[in-house]
Amino acid sequence: MSEHKAFRVSVTKDYLVFAAAHFITFAGHRCESLHGHNYRVGVSLEGDIDEESWYVVDFSYLKQLMKRLCDEIDHKVLLPLENPKLQVTIEDDRVLVAYDNRPRYVFPRDDCALLAIPNTTVEMLAKYLVHQARVALSGKQFSRLSVIEMEVEENFGQSAFYREQLS
Repeated sequence: MSEHKAFRVSVTKDYLVFAAAHFITFAGHRCESLHGHNYRVGVSLEGDIDEESWYVVDFSYLKQLMKRLCDEIDHKVLLPLENPKLQVTIEDDRVLVAYDNRPRYVFPRDDCALLAIPNTTVEMLAKYLVHQARVALSGKQFSRLSVIEMEVEENFGQSAFYREQLS
């Protein structure tokens, strides 16, 4: 049996953060109140060494990518588009959110991040960020990468990790 060996690199910087408002729905027809967090993000990649550069991935590129992904959802209301309990409707320059078919919120469109996830838990935010990073890392120069793992922390000592195989 052959053993696959790979390197692992991580980036966690003080500027890989985003402040956002959200609410989550719970089992039993409950919806929490709108509130916010100052989220922190960290990413790890596993893969083989590029034998021309002798690294897994260029840290400069990875830091820029993660900063861009955090900035896209920074100071936004995070709204899940795949939640069966929520109805999210875009009308001109506003977003209407109903819970269980009852109107609940109206937000300016520019203040919202509409996310293809079922709920805005840290678990689903970590999975969302992995997907976004994976799209950016899909070029041939990243074909040596085998695993991506994302950590999203919503409060000190309270975080979720999502790990996905790339190959």
